[in-house]
Amino acid sequence: MSRFMGARYSMFDAYTPGEQPQDRRYIKLNTNESPYPPSPKVRQALNADEVEALRLYPDPECGALRASMAAQLGLDENQLLCGNGSDELLSFAFMAWGSRGAAFADVTYGLYRVLADLHQVKVTNVPLRDGFALDDRDYLGLNRLIVIANPNAPTGMALKPRQLAYIAEQNPDGVVLVDEAYVDFGAESCLPLIGRYDNLCVVQTYSKSRSLAGARLGFAAGQAELIRDLKKIKNAINPYNVSRLTQRAGIAAMEDEDYYLLNARAIMQARDNTARALQAMGFEVLPSRANFLFARHAGIGGAALYMALKKRGVLVRHFGAERIKDYIRISVGSQEQMTAFLDAVREIMGGIKA
Repeated sequence: MSRFMGARYSMFDAYTPGEQPQDRRYIKLNTNESPYPPSPKVRQALNADEVEALRLYPDPECGALRASMAAQLGLDENQLLCGNGSDELLSFAFMAWGSRGAAFADVTYGLYRVLADLHQVKVTNVPLRDGFALDDRDYLGLNRLIVIANPNAPTGMALKPRQLAYIAEQNPDGVVLVDEAYVDFGAESCLPLIGRYDNLCVVQTYSKSRSLAGARLGFAAGQAELIRDLKKIKNAINPYNVSRLTQRAGIAAMEDEDYYLLNARAIMQARDNTARALQAMGFEVLPSRANFLFARHAGIGGAALYMALKKRGVLVRHFGAERIKDYIRISVGSQEQMTAFLDAVREIMGGIKA
């Protein structure tokens, strides 16, 4: 750190993104990206006219994009705010609603802790139960910002909307934010609950099922008053937060939902096939409703398996936290990629048994 950085920022740990190595060609199963390209309609939308228009600022209201989202999702436009990826919206949420503190699971998306530290929000860690289950009864009466990834990351396990509704009911003086980055891979969305709870905010991303991780687009949904809170912060920090090309890509993606649903089904099938194959090799695999698997084997540690796979050209994610250090998280790619991953695992496990 330079001598110019203030103590407030120099002391906290920043988020560590998944590796993006450039040293060789990898089968990349470490950052939960889609193995499929964006819809052909997205390619058509990003035409020469749109490139020419880059000399102009984008619409700070994302009006056309929000209209498209509202029509597809059955919401009002004033119930939606677009962000530069869902991570930006999460940051806004900690700023807007974190004054009483925030609560989230001890094993969940690591950015929540980083944002809490960055914005000086006091954290209540809520331990997951045995088997990494998130119990809605552990979140009752907290009345602060409650952040729940559903499905959870890195476990992939999910709650039912009625359980999240119960948490919202039991915390009338705190906002319950449901991070649905992976909801399209077999979980149920809380978007239909928006109209019933004035303290429920749902955040989704275009980075996973919608194949636009490189475009950086997410949205928050909630009753109009909550969205005004987030919008006020957005306009104070970065009024033009979503680029022209990203807005056009988002509209085209929203208008081709069938394409993405088909891809999501293919990913779920590959996920379930991979889980069965790993279990046949003696792995414990958590029940996932996301586009990744969380698995461990008694015969090899998580760090050792991660390194052995990397040497074979396959990237997965390993987290060093004590409770999950024996596990690896495997993003689900195409069936061809998963076959190559399983072949590498069989080779590694065969060497251990020998």
